[in-house]
Amino acid sequence: MIEDFEYTLNWMAKHSGTETLIYFMSLIAFAWFANAVLKRIMIKAGFRFLEVLPLENASHGNKFIERLANVLPAIVVSIGIMLVPGVPPVAVNVIQNLANAFIVLTVALALADALEILNILYQKREDARLRPIKGYIQVAKLIVYVLATILIIAALVDQSPIILLSGLGAMAAVLMLIFQDTILSLVASMQITSNDLIRVGDWIEMPQFNADGYVIDVALHTVKVQNWDKTITTIPTKRLISESFINWRGMQESGGRRIKRSIYIDQNSIRFLDTASLDKLRSFVILTQYLDQKTAELDEWNKRLAEQGFPEVNARRVTNLGTFRAYLELYLQNHPRIRQDMTLIVRQLDPTPEGLPMQVYCFTKTIAWSEYEAIQSDIFDHVLAIIDHFELRVFQNPSGFDLRGLGASKWARTSKWTGASRQPCAEQGD
Repeated sequence: MIEDFEYTLNWMAKHSGTETLIYFMSLIAFAWFANAVLKRIMIKAGFRFLEVLPLENASHGNKFIERLANVLPAIVVSIGIMLVPGVPPVAVNVIQNLANAFIVLTVALALADALEILNILYQKREDARLRPIKGYIQVAKLIVYVLATILIIAALVDQSPIILLSGLGAMAAVLMLIFQDTILSLVASMQITSNDLIRVGDWIEMPQFNADGYVIDVALHTVKVQNWDKTITTIPTKRLISESFINWRGMQESGGRRIKRSIYIDQNSIRFLDTASLDKLRSFVILTQYLDQKTAELDEWNKRLAEQGFPEVNARRVTNLGTFRAYLELYLQNHPRIRQDMTLIVRQLDPTPEGLPMQVYCFTKTIAWSEYEAIQSDIFDHVLAIIDHFELRVFQNPSGFDLRGLGASKWARTSKWTGASRQPCAEQGD
């Protein structure tokens, strides 16, 4: 056995090229074996630790362990290459430089994976959406990659990294130009976070980007918004500082959503109410107290005018418009889905060519979109249906049906002929 071994050594000594190849292949095989064994040990040892971490996907932790395990074979090659006979010093130096560069790259990627795991763990916190750190994680990754790039270049050219870093001062202007977007985004992210402008889950509206929906991601360079039609809008982070946007978080936190809508009343239908109309409106329970108080107030006022000898034209009277406005306000005050602790107003706006706007301004007890729209529609269904009881008309531009009806009425008034199958048309008044 010993003789065979000595024979093999003597044979390899006579064939130096083969000896170098065998040693080199043995070094590669040993490095691969060390890598496989270390990965198995580290994954098995780290598996229990990863189980403790609330990671939805264990691949993040496994990738971190695998990258760290890749450092060992590079170290084996870097040290073992000097033991391989017949390798030129220049080749040894090149292989060691490549191995060192690979070690730096592997450690940088492992640190990036560790930062990603840190971000995933932070997002499990209840207050994570209030203070997202994804932008800072991305900045840390960028710093790691920049430093790794410098160290890799220094390892490949076999120079001290201090020499390369000393030259960065002259390149500062160039780096500022290259990374200006990153720098601006970093400053914007810090302002957004410190001022609590945007959180994940906020409903924001930014018309200039056609963004109207919930924020689903706040990163260093971009903020992603899922619109109501399920499309995704990507907004540069720096634009959220330089331009205006609407954040509906205040509405969501208040628990009430505003209704602000007007109906347009035909001003020709506004008039004073006579006794018969007042008696008719007293059948509305919520109006009884209002009409009694209003009537008593006006009677007292008019009595004083009569005692002073003023003509009746100066008297105050109840209008159908004022009564209708009071009815709407009382109706909203008794509505079970309208908040009474927030602003509740029914008011007239400036008259327009389309009629007199009567605006309803109030807040619902829910912020859910579908429920809010149902409540709003229910209120205005009632308003449009009840307005006729106050002898008011809603303004509406003449439609084809209206013009057709006008033409038929005119034809009926002017037609004087009779026929076998048609009866004479009686004249109709307007």
